[in-house]
Amino acid sequence: MENGEKIYRTMSVTGVIAMTAGIVAIVAGIVTGVMAIVSGAMLLGQKKNVLF
Repeated sequence: MENGEKIYRTMSVTGVIAMTAGIVAIVAGIVTGVMAIVSGAMLLGQKKNVLF
């Protein structure tokens, strides 16, 4: 196997890993945002039950 072929394979694997990490980060951000919105809505809904 030539050096050029090894470099090409390494670059391909690195690109796939980078794309996968990016997709995971986007999905995690979306899930976190949805959870924050839902919990905020629940807090606002229960606001009338809070006694001071």
